[in-house]
Parts: sequence; C-alpha cells; structure tokens
Amino acid sequence: MLLLSRLLRMLVTVGSLTVIDSRGRQHRFKGRAPGPDLTIRLHDRSAERAMGLSPRLAVGEAYMDGKLTIENGDIYDFLDFCGRNTARFGSYESFDPLYRVERLFRQLQQFNPVGRARQNVAHHYDLSGKLYDLFLDSDRQYSCAYFRTDNDTLEVAQDNKKRHIAAKLLLKPGCRVLDIGSGWGGLGIYLARAGAGEVHGVTLSTEQHERSNRRAAEAGLSSKVKFHLRDYREEAGTYDRIVSVGMFEHVGVRHYAEFFGKLRKLLADDGVALLHSIGRSDGPGVTNPWIRKYIFPGGYSPALSEVVSVIERSGLWVTDIEVLRLHYADTLREWRRRFAASRDEVRKIYDERFCRMWEFYLAGSEVAFRREGHMVFQIQIAKRVDAVPRTRDYMHDWETTHASTGALAH
Repeated sequence: MLLLSRLLRMLVTVGSLTVIDSRGRQHRFKGRAPGPDLTIRLHDRSAERAMGLSPRLAVGEAYMDGKLTIENGDIYDFLDFCGRNTARFGSYESFDPLYRVERLFRQLQQFNPVGRARQNVAHHYDLSGKLYDLFLDSDRQYSCAYFRTDNDTLEVAQDNKKRHIAAKLLLKPGCRVLDIGSGWGGLGIYLARAGAGEVHGVTLSTEQHERSNRRAAEAGLSSKVKFHLRDYREEAGTYDRIVSVGMFEHVGVRHYAEFFGKLRKLLADDGVALLHSIGRSDGPGVTNPWIRKYIFPGGYSPALSEVVSVIERSGLWVTDIEVLRLHYADTLREWRRRFAASRDEVRKIYDERFCRMWEFYLAGSEVAFRREGHMVFQIQIAKRVDAVPRTRDYMHDWETTHASTGALAH
C-alpha cells in the first residue's frame, strides 16, 4: 500500500478518496478543490502493489477480478474522479513509471500486417452477435454518433452521423463507393439507399461479413451492396467515393503511408474520400495498456498531426476537417446505460468477469472523451483541388434534402 499511497497523495487534488486496504485499514486522500467524495475497497495486497507500479493497467485488472470494488458509486464515478485528478498532468509519465517504456515500443505495439490485423479484429469484433444487439442501436452502428440536439436518441444521432458522412462524400446517383472497415453493413446499406450505384465493403471480421451480407439480401440490395472478407490492402479497382469509419484506429502509425498510398490508388481522379477516426488532442501518445491488452490489441488513436502530415506526403488534398468533441462521450454514455440494463443477459452469454471488463471499457472510454483529450475527427480527402465545391454549403443542402426517414435509416 506504500507505493499506492504515495501515488494518490500526488494525484488527488479534486474531491476526496478513501481507500480501504486489504487489511481493512482506511487511508484518506483529500484534495484542495471541492469534488466527489468516494470510497473504494481493495481486497488483495498484490493489487495494491500493482496499482502503485502501473496504475493504468492494474486498476482495470483489479476491477475485472473483483479485487477493487466501489463502496459508494459505480465504476464510472471512480474513473471520472480519476480523470478529474489526472487532467492537470501534461503526460502520464508524471505518475506512471511504465509510460516512458511504452512510448519506446509504441510502433511495435501498433505493428499490424495483414495476418496480425485479422487476429486483432477477431479479438473484439467476432464476439457474440447477441452482445452487440444488447447495447448498440438497431442499425448496429459501433462508432461515434452525431448529436444535433441534447434530446436526440441514440438511433436519431446515429442516423444523423450516416447522413452527415454521405453529405461530406458528395454522394451522387450511380457513384461507386468503397467502405473500408464496413462493420455490420449499416452505412453501406444507407449509402446505397441514398443513391449510390454500387457499394463494396471490406471487413476482417467473419461475424460482421456474414451479417452484413445477410442484411443486404434482406433489404433487397444484394445486386448493389456487397461485403467482402478481406484486408483493404488486398482491394483493387477504382472508386468514386471511399469512406472509412472507426477502422483507422486499427491501422497503426507505421502503416499510415501504406494506408493513404492505397487510398490514393483506389480513388478516382475526381473522387472524394472521408476518414472518420478517434483521435487525441494532446499530440502523439500511446494506447492505454489495459485497452491494448483486453479490448483493442494493436489499436491506437492518433493525433491529427500524425495523420495530416502523411496525407500531405501522399499527394492528396485535405479538403475539410471537422473535430467532434463531446459526441462520442454522449454515445458511450448511452451504450453504457444500455449495457447496464442488459447486464444479466450479458452474464448469461459470458460471465461476471466479462461484464466487469466491459463496464470498465465503456466507462473508461467515456471519461477519455470528457476529461482526457480524446475526440473524433472527420477528414475529407481528394486528389484534385476542384473535387469539392468552394464553400461548405453543399453539406447542409444535402442533409436538408435527405432528411431522415425510416426507409433510409434502416
């Protein structure tokens, strides 16, 4: 408990935290600024030591294993308390001894050749389909929604997102579209219904591949929408529009030149592409070690500076950038609420440890977007300077003309 006490005395400046250690002793850490008053209990001495040495990994493991419990709140309350108190540090290096070591090996952690990329995708996206039905919207959009108002439901916000993306793509009747990282097919089907002549999606998840093609068939769109089980690097042909939503986080910094080189090769000379990805506002960093180990192996959310510089070198135009700040925090809040409501069903599919792992993942991710500088960026990309109109009015016009309907949404 000695190492952990030293760490908490340094960290806690907002609110108060009481820690009941594995021997039943109470340790009180009170900040100078007002804030929440929380109590946690540690049930194992090894967890106390681990949390003092590597808090960003060990806190999640202790919670998963039932070695850390929250006495007067839930895991979101505790992680939000941590986020408030670590926000003043310019780098995790200030309080996590292993952070500097992680930075040395960050490119190795993100090494994602085709074979490893398939394994990493299967780790997360080939889980039981029933799991995702329990907390996602009915279209299974597993990426940041777009909340136009505080009253938008998750379903409305996800439909807003699809429409917003289609507007930025300048979707036109008959155009040929490639969706890189096509998920469960919702966006591809939407684009086909909204006017695309032909949509091809690529995914590395066998579960997503099977379900997305089944959905296209059920919608009567098999002749227009086809999903393929392959890596984007194996794709060929030319496309008028290319979109990638929530996939770039799995590419890895050392593969960015390869990604944009392939995008340039696949994109028509007058084509338009849109990249939608989680990012970080504070410059290059490393993936949280708990997230990397248990949720997204090989994953990394980049800073804009790491992405735009590679696009520039690839000979492509950045024609528009939009940063979505709190949209993903609100998306995660709704996923977390739905997961909690279906927790008993999740336990039947997996077990208690899995439930606690996903509670920690959803809560920690929401805190990352509210407190720790995470955001989402959308980058519009073209080969030619005149591929998109001079002003952004066309986006508003397209979205207004294609106002949401049940037919387009699903």
